[in-house]
Amino acid sequence: MMDDARMITPDLRMDDEQDNRLRPRTLADYFGQTKIKESLSVYMQAAVERNEPLDHILLYGPPGLGKTTLANIVASEMGHNFRITSGPAIERPADLVSILSNLNPGDVLFIDEIHRLSHAVEEILYPAMEDFALDIIMGKGAMAHSMRIKLPQFTLIGATTRAGMLTSPLRDRFLISFRLELYTPEELSVIVMRSARILGVKCTQEGALEIAARSRGTPRIANRMIKRVRDYAQVKGTGGIDLAIAEEALNMLEVDRLGLDKTDRTMLRTMMEKFGGGPVGLDTLAAITGEDAATIEDVYEPYLLQLGYIMRTPRGRVCTPLAYEHMGIRMPVQKESAQTKMDI
Repeated sequence: MMDDARMITPDLRMDDEQDNRLRPRTLADYFGQTKIKESLSVYMQAAVERNEPLDHILLYGPPGLGKTTLANIVASEMGHNFRITSGPAIERPADLVSILSNLNPGDVLFIDEIHRLSHAVEEILYPAMEDFALDIIMGKGAMAHSMRIKLPQFTLIGATTRAGMLTSPLRDRFLISFRLELYTPEELSVIVMRSARILGVKCTQEGALEIAARSRGTPRIANRMIKRVRDYAQVKGTGGIDLAIAEEALNMLEVDRLGLDKTDRTMLRTMMEKFGGGPVGLDTLAAITGEDAATIEDVYEPYLLQLGYIMRTPRGRVCTPLAYEHMGIRMPVQKESAQTKMDI
């Protein structure tokens, strides 16, 4: 799919996993999400002092903000093992039973994309979360009977980009819930500087801020960009990253000053030039980008909505005056009139 090759996709790519040096290992190294860190620190300290497992945690928000990293840090700071799986990987109840029965006391089980668990699997998870037990049906027909198997106490951390798709019974069993927010350029610049030090690259504050400003508020994208800018600096410069090198490298990657890439601009330009700026239906946008509708909603739209470049309406998506200004395209007269009426 087209999204696999996008520099600015927040979804995990294979090259992101090849170098784990950039992942923070402790809460102190995890920059940003300050309120979440403060709350987690208190909850973890209290659980350790009581010699109890941490309550189950739900992490939700856009992809690439560090949900998996934060879960790993929780396990490390609590001094327990970290087990990781995902909703799509748990196809049958037996798969979940196998995972749960192999946990040790205090282990942290991380389920990514937890909203994609099947109903049958969720039914097994409920007593495991509440009572640390498995209710297993043995036998068939008239000979069938229920058997309860005790589990060691553990902490489940669920992560999702679509919290609205979680069922109420599952959501209610998470006693701690955090929404991760997009980072500011200033916050991301600190992460870029840290990553540059780990990679052994000299980077100025101005260069780091330029990379951060084009990273769509997402640490995963910022870390991906610093590696590509490093390559450019090595070949085209003296090896260090300053403002000029960062600008040249990111312009070569066709990522503009606000983090929009060629695909974003193609979508906006097509909406403006072929559909008068909208409204344009989600299926039409999917055809424009070559992506499915879910990818449009989860990957493209959140950042464009945050910038105020598109609006969702009952009839479809509409480009705003800010989008026209950024693209350097004159807004149609009828759109200007409609916007004026909205302002009035």
